[in-house]
Amino acid sequence: MRFLFVGDSMTIGSAGDHSWRYRMWQHLVSTGVPFEIVGPRRELYDIVADAPVSHAYADPAFPADARRHLAGWGEGWLHMAPVIRETVATERADVLLVSLGLIDLGFYTNSDQTAANARAFIAEARLANPHVRMVLLPVIPNVRAESDAPFAAECLRFNVLLAKAVADLDTPASPILLASHPASYDIHTDTYDGTHPGPTGEIKLAGAFATAMHQAWGLGGAYAAPCPAPTPT
Repeated sequence: MRFLFVGDSMTIGSAGDHSWRYRMWQHLVSTGVPFEIVGPRRELYDIVADAPVSHAYADPAFPADARRHLAGWGEGWLHMAPVIRETVATERADVLLVSLGLIDLGFYTNSDQTAANARAFIAEARLANPHVRMVLLPVIPNVRAESDAPFAAECLRFNVLLAKAVADLDTPASPILLASHPASYDIHTDTYDGTHPGPTGEIKLAGAFATAMHQAWGLGGAYAAPCPAPTPT
């Protein structure tokens, strides 16, 4: 299985993070499933440089090849739909683990437009690999939604539209899963700024993807959340 992580700032992570991609890599290693992580990028985002140029992962032993991804700070469905076909073809990806939508709704598109871009993304990925599998994470709680009621409503509406897209487009040849929102996810304790995951948030996001794949496809084992070490300030 060749896994491709696709996402925005919550997925690329910033300098000093483990990232939820790291937590998923740990899980896949522990289950003994033959796998490879693929993607055209390896970097974390450097807030000081305002660019994805950092390699300062919290665990230096995170293998270079396992750091691969297709994620970007400030990127969403709008940005990934035009590049996913070429990436899937080049990287020969089998499974896409996708966390997108918050950036789109916050800066670029409304819920209808974002859902249309998600459908375009799925179609483009399948043009590269008609048997590609996808696990999509709905937009999860964030600090802006606590104080901006119209934005919160758009997030909720997009999640409904995303669930409908999954129901409409799921096929036996190219199955799509909608991961469950992590039930215990708390933006006040699982993020460092109300949006971006800290150590416990990373673990819960990885767990959402791992649980979906295990329950629906029997892929990997049940997710065993590690006890995270505190991230240095």
